[in-house]
Amino acid sequence: MTPDTQTLETWTPRALSVLRIVTGFLYIQHGMAKHFGFPHVAMFDHLPTFSLIGIAGMIEIVFGALVLIGLFTRLAAFILSGEMAIAYFMAHASAANFLTPLLNQGESAVLFCFIFLFVAAAGAGPWSLDAMMAKGKPRP
Repeated sequence: MTPDTQTLETWTPRALSVLRIVTGFLYIQHGMAKHFGFPHVAMFDHLPTFSLIGIAGMIEIVFGALVLIGLFTRLAAFILSGEMAIAYFMAHASAANFLTPLLNQGESAVLFCFIFLFVAAAGAGPWSLDAMMAKGKPRP
């Protein structure tokens, strides 16, 4: 292993934590826009709280916050990955543009889906509440 490769491998778990934190922060904004109007997105004005999009916003805030702080990360990320898969197929995939997210404006849904799926598989990384709680537990 070269010194450069060793340095990169040392930073890989930390990079996972940074990816998780940034993704959670960006994702929460979707729910905040839906329920609190910040950042303002005109199409979410007067959104009914218990509509399909309103419930999605609640999921985005709660589970996005869990991903951001790294608490119950694998479960939260898995749920959010599923939410984004559903969002893509319900809101973006049309018969003509099914496999072209660039044309159906579904790129962010696809990216969020697979980033969350990766985080669900890889875990929260060392900079997380999950890692802090695991340090106090005896290992079998």
